[in-house]
Amino acid sequence: MKTVVIGNGKLSIEDVVAIAKKQVAVELDSSAEFQRKIDSGAEFLDEALAEHGGIYGVTTGYGDSCTQVLPPEHYSQLPINLTRFHGCGLGDYFDAETTRAIMAVRLNTLAQGFSGVSYALLKIITQFLQNDILPLIPQEGSVGASGDLTPLSYLAGAVIGERNVMYKGERRSSLDVMKELGITPHKFRPKEAIAIMNGTAAMNAVACMAYSRAEYLSDLACRITAMITVAMKGNAYHYYERLFEAKPHPGLGFAAKKIREALNLDVAKNVVPEKIQDPYSLRCAPHVIGLFYDSSAFLRQLIEIELNSANDNPIVDPFTKNIFHGGHFYGGHICLAMDTLKNMVANIADLLDRQLAMIVDIKFNRHLPPNLAGSKGNYDINHGFKAVQIGVSAWTAEALHLTMPMSVFSRSTECHNQDKVSMGTIAARDCIRVLELSEQVAAATLLASAQALRIRLERGEISEDRLKNLQETYNQVFSKFAPLECDRQLEQDLRNTLELIRQKFYAV
Repeated sequence: MKTVVIGNGKLSIEDVVAIAKKQVAVELDSSAEFQRKIDSGAEFLDEALAEHGGIYGVTTGYGDSCTQVLPPEHYSQLPINLTRFHGCGLGDYFDAETTRAIMAVRLNTLAQGFSGVSYALLKIITQFLQNDILPLIPQEGSVGASGDLTPLSYLAGAVIGERNVMYKGERRSSLDVMKELGITPHKFRPKEAIAIMNGTAAMNAVACMAYSRAEYLSDLACRITAMITVAMKGNAYHYYERLFEAKPHPGLGFAAKKIREALNLDVAKNVVPEKIQDPYSLRCAPHVIGLFYDSSAFLRQLIEIELNSANDNPIVDPFTKNIFHGGHFYGGHICLAMDTLKNMVANIADLLDRQLAMIVDIKFNRHLPPNLAGSKGNYDINHGFKAVQIGVSAWTAEALHLTMPMSVFSRSTECHNQDKVSMGTIAARDCIRVLELSEQVAAATLLASAQALRIRLERGEISEDRLKNLQETYNQVFSKFAPLECDRQLEQDLRNTLELIRQKFYAV
């Protein structure tokens, strides 16, 4: 198994997703140089505290309470109280994969060396990842500045033994699990609780997971478009290379290329299309899906710079011997990425919804059976994908409904100290919900497109060589899905297909 070493270079979205899915092992850079780099920040903070004090969140209260100056005897209790009073999150807990991603992201941002924490803190977070000790982190309660305070308090509380975790499928006290594994609960140094909590790790982790899912969904949408083009006896030359040289957006051309290659133009050029121009949901598919490919580099930049940055407050710079009080906890870049991504994903769902509506409707589906109700007749009692198409309409509408940008819903909070906030975590959670709905749309449309191709083949209306470049996907569908010959419940088929999409099972 490959190992990702935290502290030894930059992490990518793919690294975070691999950690989340337990596809790689995780280690912390154990070199003396790295340990010295990290511990120098904690030591400099101690020096600054001894010399002049006046450090936010170390010698003062938090947020608007920063005017409250603490006596030295309270310094050690302050970070513990921070983890406790932020233990007020609600909603569902993040799933196991997202929780691993959150821990990996926070570990990597602390490993930048600008947070004033000890190597021991990084070590215990690494041990949590290595032993799959997963803090139970509620999804709701973050405004995205000061970072993800409430969600990350559940990580901070867990490493000192004060929160519940999931371990080997059981909900347990983190203290009990650490005792069982011989892990010593961490004792916070002056800034360590706020260093864990006052950052963007929750939204950033969710963004990594969302980007990965959106990338595959875009590829799958190209494949489904090709399948429906064949099933509709559509015009393959809507995706001709020379056509897209006239409008050279790279992502647009890439989407057209993926569809074109799946269509096997060597054979398609000998097929006379039913119409010279297909509906926009086919003809303009590259223009919809290609938006993801054209923006992917920008979205990746926003997510990965955040992932490899120090984003808490204050910033402790042991290299220049400065402590900077700033606002790097503000999740605006992640909010922008997620507001943008959920819009594009919902548009892909809308595209697939239109394709499905076309292929089940005898007014438009070019002599396929009504609702794709099989190839053996009995259309008077069999209704095929009729109800599925209604469901897809509902899922698409819900996805589109969630595309309102969260950044415009900033609310002044915390005694007007946090008077402008990012809402990046809600944007990221919304993006995941849009992806869930859009994957449901894709699952239904994938099954319907395969059913339509099968009907055409059975009738001899298309040749098998038309499927040359689609054969793998076609076979994969029917390896898990029995052709729909007469009405049956399709819920489990849809759930199975949805899970396979999330596993990236289908060739794209």
